[in-house]
Amino acid sequence: MKPRASTLNITLVQADLHWEDRQANLDMLSAMLSAPGEKMEVVVLPEMFSTGFSMHPQQLAEKMDGPTIQWMKKQSAARGIILTGSLIAEENGNFYNRLVWMLPNGEYGYYDKRHLFGYAGEDKAYTPGKKRLIASVKGWKLNLQICYDLRFPVWARQSLPVEPAAGEIAGPEYDILVYVANWPEKRSHAWKTLLPARAIENQCYVVGVNRTGIDGNGLPYSGDSMIVSPMGEIVTSAGAKAGLVTGQLQAAELDRVRTGLPFLKDADPFMIGNQ
Repeated sequence: MKPRASTLNITLVQADLHWEDRQANLDMLSAMLSAPGEKMEVVVLPEMFSTGFSMHPQQLAEKMDGPTIQWMKKQSAARGIILTGSLIAEENGNFYNRLVWMLPNGEYGYYDKRHLFGYAGEDKAYTPGKKRLIASVKGWKLNLQICYDLRFPVWARQSLPVEPAAGEIAGPEYDILVYVANWPEKRSHAWKTLLPARAIENQCYVVGVNRTGIDGNGLPYSGDSMIVSPMGEIVTSAGAKAGLVTGQLQAAELDRVRTGLPFLKDADPFMIGNQ
């Protein structure tokens, strides 16, 4: 593992999504990404950014060479950014709420949402994922998760520091925890409480990107996308309006917290298996 770059810019895309209208969403997001602003490096879109949080995968799901993936490849390459967010994917007859981590060269990784939101019937419409995805950029490591996963801290739990291999640096498993979401306004207090909690307990930055507006089921969303420091303090917040907000993560702050408060070494040594 190479040393982290001193800073990393994370751009939060807080959008009022068009209900089950892929082309309208992709056109809107293209326009949002074209707006002038700060330098973008990693750009985070909401959960199911091309459709909204729909329980109709039979009508909306795409293969991994479908229009949304092609749009991600085009945007990432044209802007020289890493682009991430979740979409409705179909594979081998199963449907997934799939987060894609798209690189400018067209390569990508993905994470399938493990904790499906049974309260809305997501567990009946989709297949759960089994493996976490730890991505990396400029020496920073990111644990990528989706919405309801936020309520289950063991799935996000930072692994204990390990002895390094030759040429590597020992340290926690990841530096940034990312949640892409469609988190309704009526439960916004939980959103604003759990994001700092995950940051504090894992001694990492947390990025939470939510949508705004009202979906096709009449549910309002208050946005509240934010970046939280390893001490649980808000670094950047998007408030309630649609738009782009960029925050800068500081490696020195991450190292200061982990060195000055070495709590991770006392954590319980357990992990969830990939079953």
